[in-house]
Amino acid sequence: MRKRTGYLVGIVLVAGAVGVATVLVSLAPQPETHEPPSLLPYVNTAIIVAGTGPIPVRGAGTVRPSAEVDIAPQVGGRVVWVDEGFVSGRHVVAGQTLFRLEEADYELGVRQAQAALAAREVALLEAREDAAIAQAEYERYAARQGENASTKPNPLTLHIPQLKAAQAALAREEAALAQAELALSRTGVTAPFDGVVHDESVDIGQLLAPGQSVGRLFSSDAVEVVVALSDADAALIPRLWRLEGERQDIVAVVYAEYGDVAYAWRGYVDRADASLDAETRTIDVIVHVPDPFAPGGPAGSGASENTAPPLLVGKFVEVAIEGLVPDDYFRVRRAALQADDEIWTVRDGTVRVVPVRVLQLIDDDAYVTGELEDGQLAVTGGIRFATQGMKVRTGDSRGQ
Repeated sequence: MRKRTGYLVGIVLVAGAVGVATVLVSLAPQPETHEPPSLLPYVNTAIIVAGTGPIPVRGAGTVRPSAEVDIAPQVGGRVVWVDEGFVSGRHVVAGQTLFRLEEADYELGVRQAQAALAAREVALLEAREDAAIAQAEYERYAARQGENASTKPNPLTLHIPQLKAAQAALAREEAALAQAELALSRTGVTAPFDGVVHDESVDIGQLLAPGQSVGRLFSSDAVEVVVALSDADAALIPRLWRLEGERQDIVAVVYAEYGDVAYAWRGYVDRADASLDAETRTIDVIVHVPDPFAPGGPAGSGASENTAPPLLVGKFVEVAIEGLVPDDYFRVRRAALQADDEIWTVRDGTVRVVPVRVLQLIDDDAYVTGELEDGQLAVTGGIRFATQGMKVRTGDSRGQ
C-alpha cells in the first residue's frame, strides 16, 4: 500500500514539473530573427560633375620685375645734390633727376670746345678765300696761255685739299662741342622709367667713377612671375606659343599670402620659353601682372582692402591660369581615378569600368574626358579590384 502511494506521488510530481515547464516555454519570448548579412562589398562613392568653363592650370613661382637697371653715372665727378626721393623703397617717375655731379669741369670743357670751334670756323673761311683766289688766278693764267694751258690743274694749286681739311677740322670741333655738351648734360642722372628705388647708396660729396652703380631701379608698371609647368600642363594653355596680339586673352590670377591672409592680382600669360629646363624638364611660362603696386584684392577670409599689400618683388606666389575649354569633360574626386586611367562607375548596384583621359589633377579633383555622365556615381574606396558588371552596395552616400 505504501509502495503504491509512493508511485502515485512520483507520477504527480513528474506531471507537475512537465506542466510547469510547458507553461514556462509557452510564456518565453520568441527569439528575434535576422536576415543573413549580404555578401556584396560596400563601396564609397562620389558624384561625377560635368565640367564647365576653362580647366585651371596651377603653378607657382617668384615675382620678379619686368625691367630692372643699375643706377650709375655715365661721367665721373663729385656728387653735389641728391633728390630726397632717391632712397630705397621710394617711387620715382621717368625723367626725374635722382642726383647731380659737379658741373664745373664739364662747363669748362664746353667753353674750350666752343673756342676751338670758333677758331676752326675762321680757318674754314680763310681756306675758302684762299681756294677762291687760287681758282681766279688759275683762270687768268689759263686765259693767257690759250690752247697751251693745262686742262687739269693740280688740286693743290686750287687749294682743294686745304679746303677739305679745314671743313673736316670744323666738323671735328663741332663733334667735340657736342660731346662736351653731352657730358655736361650727363652730370644729372635721371630715372629711365617709372619705378621703385632699391639698394640706394649715394651721398653728397661722394666721388663717383663712370659706370659706378649706386642703386637699382625696379619698374613699377608691371612684374612677372615665371611658372615652371610640365609639358602636359603647358599643353592645356591655348595658343601658348602664338600669343602675339592675344596675350591678354589668357587670364592668370596670382595669389600671395601676407600674414596668413590671401590676396589676388589679375594678370595674363605673356609668353613661354622655347626650350625645356635642362634639370627639371619643365617649361617656363611667364605671367605678366600690370600695376603690381596697387593693393591686391581680398582672396580669402580675413582679407581687407584697407590693409591689402602690393605684390612685392621676390614674393613666392601661386598662379592659376585659365586653360582650354574642352567640349565635354568631367570633374570627379581624385580618389575615383583608378590605375590605368580608369573610373569605376556604379548604376543600380552594378559596376562599369570606364577608361578616361586625364586632363588635369588639382588638389582633390581630377578633370577627365570619357564616356561618363553628369550625376553618375564613381567608386572612391571600399574595394581594391573591380570587374565589368560586378555587384556592389553603395548605401545612401552620394557625397562629393
